[in-house]
Amino acid sequence: MAGLETGANRPLLPSRPVLLRLSEHARLQAARRGIAEDVVLAVARAPEQTIDAGDGREVRQSRVSFGENEGRYLVRVVVDRLDGGALIVTAYRTSKIEKYWGQE
Repeated sequence: MAGLETGANRPLLPSRPVLLRLSEHARLQAARRGIAEDVVLAVARAPEQTIDAGDGREVRQSRVSFGENEGRYLVRVVVDRLDGGALIVTAYRTSKIEKYWGQE
């Protein structure tokens, strides 16, 4: 099972919308890319970083360990903010953590 990194400055209770929906596209893409649905939801609910992508869209990302053989990846979850909630549009993982980490 994948493990999320923990950080001392992460909030105990995330300030994310209560209603979080996973689109069928996101569900299919995550499965195709080898990312468990619970990992996608965990990153969307409590990301290590959030990047505003404009027009009500943001990228929520966290570093995730996928086991000894696969190593650590950055899981990026693209979310559309909606009134009273959010819709997960897609999710993917990349080994290029340095490229995307801290980008704001």
